[in-house]
Amino acid sequence: MKKADNAPTVRNRKAWHDYHVEETVEAGLMLVGTEVKSVRAGKVQLTGGFVVIEDNEAWLVEVFISPYEQASSFNVDPRRRRKLLLNRREIDKMMVKVQAKGMTLMPLAIYFKRGYAKLEVGICRGKREFDKRDTLREREADREKERAMSSRRYDD
Repeated sequence: MKKADNAPTVRNRKAWHDYHVEETVEAGLMLVGTEVKSVRAGKVQLTGGFVVIEDNEAWLVEVFISPYEQASSFNVDPRRRRKLLLNRREIDKMMVKVQAKGMTLMPLAIYFKRGYAKLEVGICRGKREFDKRDTLREREADREKERAMSSRRYDD
């Protein structure tokens, strides 16, 4: 069975835990053939990765795409920098927002859209420790509420 076209192949759940995501941008991802096969197989680690803008170009840095096992001689460095395909306006808009205090660009998800690899980039602000605790507390309260509602439905 085929996955939905925009279903994320890999998600960076730690980014949602450690950062407030202010805005998201979809960028094309320039990959080599063997990297595409590894991404389709879900062998990517987005945690620890980030996006930098140098010379008016966006680059994905410190993301590990494991080598494709069946193509040993054609594999490239798993931690190499990968170029992001964005319009000049999008890059300029992201540069302005990142120059604000405490903002950074984080990879949130990799997925395929019409056969092309796409990266969801988040413009994020770092969370403090008490923000993380508040988020966990809210999530636990929502779970409790759902449990109470579901048990009440079955009691009638």
